[in-house]
Amino acid sequence: MSETDTTTRAAFLARAASGLLGVTAIASGAAGAGPAEDPARAPRWKGKTDTNVKRWDVITIGNLSRNRYWGEGDGKGVRPVICTCTLVRGETFRLLVDPSLADAGQMARELDRRTGLKIADVTDVFVTHEHGDHFAGLAHFAGARWLASPAVAEKLNRDGKLPARVEGASGRLHDAVDVLPTPGHTPGHNSLRFDCDGLSVVVAGDAIATRDFFRERRPYYNAVDVEQSRRTMDAIAGAADLIVPGHDNYFLSDR
Repeated sequence: MSETDTTTRAAFLARAASGLLGVTAIASGAAGAGPAEDPARAPRWKGKTDTNVKRWDVITIGNLSRNRYWGEGDGKGVRPVICTCTLVRGETFRLLVDPSLADAGQMARELDRRTGLKIADVTDVFVTHEHGDHFAGLAHFAGARWLASPAVAEKLNRDGKLPARVEGASGRLHDAVDVLPTPGHTPGHNSLRFDCDGLSVVVAGDAIATRDFFRERRPYYNAVDVEQSRRTMDAIAGAADLIVPGHDNYFLSDR
């Protein structure tokens, strides 16, 4: 794309979201967007345009080991599980969420394919919870800070499966990314929320498994607290314009 191309990432995302909502104009709050033709019907984005997050990308689109919405039962896995992995970038940081691939070469190739970055370029890695598919590739990022909620960090460090310690993180990272407690799937599960291009994005981990599970407010079969999981999904719906689930591509929050 040339520098004179007027089609920005912000405008593209806003147009795509507006199409899903059945409106013809895009929200005036998104960067590069024009005025809405029908203000009463235009989506009101929750995000800010002037933030420290400059870009974000999905590195791997995850899948479940078993998916009831594909006619599969909960009793037995039918395929290898992969979680969705996301990179959030600012001027001074490159934050990877839920490193998904146990094979170092494959992790490096996917990161390069989706972002042009190398393993050593990642400054921080955040793990949403302690299930193994969400930190399968953590050890590859030896030069980065390893982060998780304090409860998840304590569990990962206590289990002794990693070659280095995970730091407990809460509040706000790099004055740009909010660490949100999102319990239900596990007690200490945390998600990340940030603003980019005028949209509020929540990287939800397994607080939301896929779009189908979100629409029914149904937690995955191994959630430790079903009712808490549903309350968490409602809270995410109220905070997000876009949701990146634990095992699916990102989608528009359809609260």
